[in-house]
Parts: sequence; structure tokens; C-alpha cells
Amino acid sequence: MKLQEIRAIAKSNNVDFSGLDKSDLIHMLQRNEGNFDCYATAYDGICDQESCKWREDCLDSSKG
Repeated sequence: MKLQEIRAIAKSNNVDFSGLDKSDLIHMLQRNEGNFDCYATAYDGICDQESCKWREDCLDSSKG
């Protein structure tokens, strides 16, 4: 998902995104949704958050 799309989601949820990079913004949105702020932390492509809207992008962005 592109940063512009993520910012639109943040704006629609009244989340201030000024000064945040993509990962930090998604972490903030995850917390705002009541979820774990685990974006881009999956290890070996393993993630048990099946219904997370950030999952696909997260797995692509994971470091491990």
C-alpha cells in the first residue's frame, strides 16, 4: 500500500500523521484499531494476524 493511501486512511480516522514514516504511521493506525503494532516485524514470513488489513504489505516489508 502506498504512503498516500495510508495517509488517507489516517485522515479518515482523525489520526495526525505529520512527521511519521510509513512504518510508524501504520503502527499508530494499528494501535488506534486496537491491534498489536507489529507492522514489518514478521520473522520468516510468519504472522498469526490473519485479518490484519496491513498483513500483505507487512510481510513484504518484514526484515527477518
